[in-house]
Amino acid sequence: MWGGHGRIINMTIIAAADGSALGNPGPAGWAWYIDDNNWGSGGWDHGTNNMGELQAVLELFRATAKEPETELKILCDSQYAINCISKWMPGWKKKGWKKSDGKPVLNQEILRELDTAIVGRKYTFEWVKGHAGHQLNEEADDRARAAATAHQSGKTPDPGPGYLGSSAPATAGAPAPQSETDCAAEENASLDVTGTVFELEQGLLDAQVRTNFTEVNDFLHPSYQEICRDGSLLDVSTVRTILESSGTLPETGPVQLLTARLLDTSLVLIAYRMNPANSPVLVCSSWWQQTNAGWKLRFRQETVENQA
Repeated sequence: MWGGHGRIINMTIIAAADGSALGNPGPAGWAWYIDDNNWGSGGWDHGTNNMGELQAVLELFRATAKEPETELKILCDSQYAINCISKWMPGWKKKGWKKSDGKPVLNQEILRELDTAIVGRKYTFEWVKGHAGHQLNEEADDRARAAATAHQSGKTPDPGPGYLGSSAPATAGAPAPQSETDCAAEENASLDVTGTVFELEQGLLDAQVRTNFTEVNDFLHPSYQEICRDGSLLDVSTVRTILESSGTLPETGPVQLLTARLLDTSLVLIAYRMNPANSPVLVCSSWWQQTNAGWKLRFRQETVENQA
């Protein structure tokens, strides 16, 4: 049992896992962090935020596999990673790692490895607000971004000491790796947030998700409203009614991102074009970050684009 700044208490490992992609996609990194004696990081020359988030969790499971009876409490600021592992992965696995439209699930290789790594393990996830001063989350985020920056510069990222085990002495957090300038760090943090939210939007457009109210509702703010392309108005209750009667929400299609902006620490605005059945639709969405529930879709509007 560790005390003070230690993060292994009563045989529970408390760790943060995070990913970072500069440009999303772009040079990408992942990191998990328990304390200064127990952390790891890595990355790729090209990847996405979601790849980094999932890989960080996978590497945490791998690093702690020598203590399989010790429970893991995993802190993530990515709802996508939490939902993939704890909610959606079993259904995808049953369908042969394909979505309901027959297309393969994204990040399938990492998910398959996660499916193997979690067998027999005791673990829980806890969502934490990103870029909000949470100590473990900030330490993991800084190391993930440092790994992505290293790949951007053609360097090998610091892999960290790995997991030394519950017998290692605990130390207070050391100064976190810094990006080259504060301005660049703020810009990268903004890209991380908007990238994560846009990938949540894409998750909501997934044909498999759009047939299941429980999964759709995971994305929605309690006060969610949407103006559909046909002029109808949706809220949480009407979405439930539609899915219980017809079984699916309106068709989506390929997406072209137009803009994703962090307007406030708790508000992201996204605009994009999608092409359901070759009929272009312009979409504007606003996502709000709730303290205890992560990013949620508050408002969305679809407008059929006039074609010349």
